[in-house]
Amino acid sequence: MNRILKGPLAGVFGGAHLLPFFTPIDGADAGFDPIDHTQVDARLGTWKDVQALSSTVDIVADLIVNHVSSSSPQFLDFSRKGPDSRYAGMFLTFDRVFPQGACESDILAIYRPRPTLSFSPATLISGERKILWTTFNPEQVDIDVRHPEAEAYLESILRRFQTAGIKMIRLDAVGYAIKKPGTSCFMIPETFDFIRELTSKARALGIEVLVEIHSNYLKQLEVARQVDWAYDFALFRSDPRPLARWLLISPRNAVTVLDTHDGIGVVDVGADASGTPGLLSPEEIDSLVETIHQRSRGESRQATGAAARNLDLYQVNCTFLDALGGRETDFLIARALQFFAPGIPQVYYVGLMGGTNDMGLLSRTGVGRDINRHYYTAAEIEAALQGPLVQKQIELIRLRNTHPAFSGEVQVDVPAESRIQIQWRQHKHWIMLHSDLSVPSASITGSGMKPMTIAG
Repeated sequence: MNRILKGPLAGVFGGAHLLPFFTPIDGADAGFDPIDHTQVDARLGTWKDVQALSSTVDIVADLIVNHVSSSSPQFLDFSRKGPDSRYAGMFLTFDRVFPQGACESDILAIYRPRPTLSFSPATLISGERKILWTTFNPEQVDIDVRHPEAEAYLESILRRFQTAGIKMIRLDAVGYAIKKPGTSCFMIPETFDFIRELTSKARALGIEVLVEIHSNYLKQLEVARQVDWAYDFALFRSDPRPLARWLLISPRNAVTVLDTHDGIGVVDVGADASGTPGLLSPEEIDSLVETIHQRSRGESRQATGAAARNLDLYQVNCTFLDALGGRETDFLIARALQFFAPGIPQVYYVGLMGGTNDMGLLSRTGVGRDINRHYYTAAEIEAALQGPLVQKQIELIRLRNTHPAFSGEVQVDVPAESRIQIQWRQHKHWIMLHSDLSVPSASITGSGMKPMTIAG
């Protein structure tokens, strides 16, 4: 990676988000179930390699807050010793959260990202039977982030990150971190308290905090007010009006995305569980998802919902290019809209490479997200970097990086039903994206630059 960022991508990216590189990278959830969160998987390298990369670009690393692997030393100690383990209080069991028991309404109130319950029965090494809180899968055991051992665990990871020169952490699954009987156990007031406290600890070590929350847009706005950075997962159709309304209020401290390792977000534009309206109606979201399935020739349907393991309710698993039916003009317009949105753009590696659905990998693993997690060879990277789709994206990235108007103020207009116009101004500098989504086509004009056109 360092060679590529210093070579063909020199000056293109100022930072790199390294997906979990901890021991092991190939567990039950592709590294999001670390056995040892403080060790680099030896198959990838060492902390010295991470530190070397941090001298080239700013590094973002995941702090997996909500859970640890059932094969971690801490859980194995608890499994062997039970209540005599120093880690006994670190792990959430049914009886710890519900000491007086729970009724049906308590269980149904818990927000679920997947259509399963939050609990897994387990027989510990000691022979004791327990019901463990496992938000995502039985191999990922939720921890009590308020327990002293859990606090020490998370703080040890932060110190390890600081030593390696990591500049930002992404709080993975932090929305589920606090469990409280009688609530949804998702983004409750106590969760915000915890996020503020953890953010303060990270900042004291010189580390910025990016929060990953898939929820109604109002929750995103609330989170953004309390941390350094929040994601903008907004997804829209050919009608630009909802997008324009969102960009007028979207957090300016956002990391904007089109596609990610977790798929294409859907819940972020929808209503929440209490009925608070979303940016799109349920009918519009259903139509949007069905359009993706049709344009991907049904491949996304094979990787989404009950058809695939690692099931989440808030995403469509598909590469962004295939979600658009391979239409490169549409893809580049979407990328331009992302780059003109307020915030810092993040470009997923498969999207950068113009990648298509990896049906072979999906077939081998049965994990829906793997459709958009192709393992590129050096030769594939070299070939992709020479392609016109990648070169055009790099041109747009360099424009976003260098034009001074992007340091100013943004204005968003919808001059006609299918058209959106985003303009940035700083003093005498200006730049404007004008896109007609019905054609589709787009043009970029601005001070001190040659006009650019995106059209089929």
